[in-house]
Amino acid sequence: MSAIKEKIEPLTVVFEDDGLVPNNPMPFLVYKGAVAIGSGDPEQTIEQLFGANGWGDMWRNGIFDYLHYHSTVHEALGVARGSARVRFGGDNGKDFDLAPGDVAILPAGTGHQCMSASDDFSVVGAYPSGPKMQITRPTPENHARALTTIPQVPLPQTDPVMGKDGPLTKLWQPTHVQ
Repeated sequence: MSAIKEKIEPLTVVFEDDGLVPNNPMPFLVYKGAVAIGSGDPEQTIEQLFGANGWGDMWRNGIFDYLHYHSTVHEALGVARGSARVRFGGDNGKDFDLAPGDVAILPAGTGHQCMSASDDFSVVGAYPSGPKMQITRPTPENHARALTTIPQVPLPQTDPVMGKDGPLTKLWQPTHVQ
């Protein structure tokens, strides 16, 4: 049995640079209910899906309650348990209600912050091969540095949910990179 729902398309949003959070001209993606979370170990289900699609360096936890971004790597967040309202795109971004089976894929520079979460909220984070994740807070100095590092982040070879032919590989193109 497949861990993903067939033919699912992600929601896409492009967040503008707000002067502190650089965001990215490539779209932020959200697959709603993409992963079939069973009654066993939902974190393991998500880890196996991400790993099979070439995304690794995984962790299990929640999402920080302060605004931050990653300027050296793209990130996938798969919700295993509970629910949360997460703001993506910085203070001027958009709030999304995330539930088990949802996957958010953030191009490097995308601001994110957990606004509220259930006590059992659990996320699996993963990254394509490349540099290690670094947590970056929104300051003018960090923003200036991020504008030089984000364009150097390589494009992933695969979509963490749908694999090598998934929507990410079509939506994230070099022409979108700053």
